[in-house]
Amino acid sequence: MHPRGSRTPSENPWRSRARAGTGLGPAERSGRGGQEGEPESASQPPAGGGARAAPSGRAPALRCSRARGEAGRPARRQRRRRRQSARLPAKLINGGIAGLIGVTCVFPIDLAKTRLQNQQNGQRMYTSMSDCLIKTIRSEGYFGMYRGAAVNLTLVTPEKAIKLAANDFFRYQLSKDGQKLTLFKEMLAGCGAGTCQVIVTTPMEMLKIQLQDAGRLAAQRKILSAQAQLSGQGSAQPSVEAPATPRPTATQLTRDLLRSRGIAGLYKGLGATLLRDVPFSIVYFPLFANLNELGRPASGEKSPFYVSFLAGCVAGSAAAVAVNPCDVVKTRLQSLQRGINEDTYSGFLDCARKILRNEGPSAFLKGAYCRALVIAPLFGIAQVVYFLGIAETLLGLPRIQP
Repeated sequence: MHPRGSRTPSENPWRSRARAGTGLGPAERSGRGGQEGEPESASQPPAGGGARAAPSGRAPALRCSRARGEAGRPARRQRRRRRQSARLPAKLINGGIAGLIGVTCVFPIDLAKTRLQNQQNGQRMYTSMSDCLIKTIRSEGYFGMYRGAAVNLTLVTPEKAIKLAANDFFRYQLSKDGQKLTLFKEMLAGCGAGTCQVIVTTPMEMLKIQLQDAGRLAAQRKILSAQAQLSGQGSAQPSVEAPATPRPTATQLTRDLLRSRGIAGLYKGLGATLLRDVPFSIVYFPLFANLNELGRPASGEKSPFYVSFLAGCVAGSAAAVAVNPCDVVKTRLQSLQRGINEDTYSGFLDCARKILRNEGPSAFLKGAYCRALVIAPLFGIAQVVYFLGIAETLLGLPRIQP
């Protein structure tokens, strides 16, 4: 029996409080141990300089919450990765839709760009983009402006899909728990996207350029034949008109290249394509992301329709003009047929050297405004489709904030 008011060791409130997670600290234990019936030796550190016992109460609870947060971080990242993987088909479809719409709208300007870049000073047939388009319609008809469009429409879907999806993938891999990327990491993601897309871009450009430039070469031969006829009228011998060269098709070009040069024939100019597309993506994607961020409402919602379009147009035009010298060299290297008295090239440096020596520095800006007019709406449309999430609507996926 214990007197009333006394407490047994099992009823010690200090121990009950410690079990409840609200125990006193070591200093309080040393001061109140005798009053509460706790032996003072329990509050002293162990002899021999051993480690002090971890304080109970809030500190263990805080450590437990941190441990749970760290343990849950891989799970959250795994869920985020699964969501990204589930949206990959939507990204590919968005890129394909954007490419088809964009190419259909701007392909005639791209044809004018290719012909302006390929003509050399000795054989200038076109003075401007409008002059090129007018002469093309007169000699080849309206659909002559879409020569080579079938190649682009076929391959632009995987090309744009790879580019947009690769940029999104690299941005995701470089981000940390959804934090905003630094400018360097944005440029690094763009570099990865540009490198991936050349797998499709190089053969697409190779075939497209042959088909686009065939009309220029045919018109050049026709003009030279007419001049020969005029000069031969005063001579005794009648001039013979050169037979018309049949226009090549994409299937015929592919078959001939594979037969004569193998798969490497389709990838002629790969280095020049890399030197054009990688810097383009390094400039374009960070510039677009930051311009689009400027138009985002303060409420945190996605940027309006017109902001994404204008951001894509401005970023695309700036990047296109910045890499136009590489595009001129790439176009010359990938052209298999040459006009009369036109230079031939053995590589990137040889082409750049001859252009600079024979045509001057301004030749590297040939077709720059055409390329800006092509890229601006092309990437504006692409980003609008991508950010509107047309594929998400078609597939029934929830729309996320860009």
